[in-house]
Amino acid sequence: MENDMIKYLSKYVTVSKEVETAIVESALIRTYEKGTILLKEGAFSNESFFVLKGCIRSYYLVDGIEKTNAFYTEEYVVTPFSYGKNIPSECYLECTELTVATVGTPSMETEMFKKYPELQSVCLVLSEVLLSKNQKIFDNYIISSLEERYLALLSARPDLFQRVHQYQIASYLGITAESFSRLRKRIAKKEIKN
Repeated sequence: MENDMIKYLSKYVTVSKEVETAIVESALIRTYEKGTILLKEGAFSNESFFVLKGCIRSYYLVDGIEKTNAFYTEEYVVTPFSYGKNIPSECYLECTELTVATVGTPSMETEMFKKYPELQSVCLVLSEVLLSKNQKIFDNYIISSLEERYLALLSARPDLFQRVHQYQIASYLGITAESFSRLRKRIAKKEIKN
């Protein structure tokens, strides 16, 4: 599974054999059961994750209601905002299914950057790629109607509709489960007419 991470990195940058070997040898791979909470609100985040298999959901609790802000599936990097900053997390990370991920820590990163300076360049490029992706998702969310957001999610990530609870997708779209059900029915009727 370590090779999955190398394949992912190779999509964006050239990884030397030396760095490739270092990544494979230092990769800390863990398996988490469905329902495992990786991070709680108020806890300090000292782990980042690269999802090899499975799904991690990020959510906030607002007045006792879960507000999903992201789903991380295969080849997604999960770096909580509070990671390595010694500030309490504002969100939760939960495995919505059996998940296998590589785990990184600030001290591990520091050690790797010292040994392999080119790895820092790799991480910078990946950070830019992820930032760009997230900005695009945010921009589309802001300028799209609810129906457009739903259809875009269905088109871009159809697997989510089989992998996570519908109320979690509704929360991600910013609506209640009941409104989500009505939205799906309305779209289905439109498709039948066409």
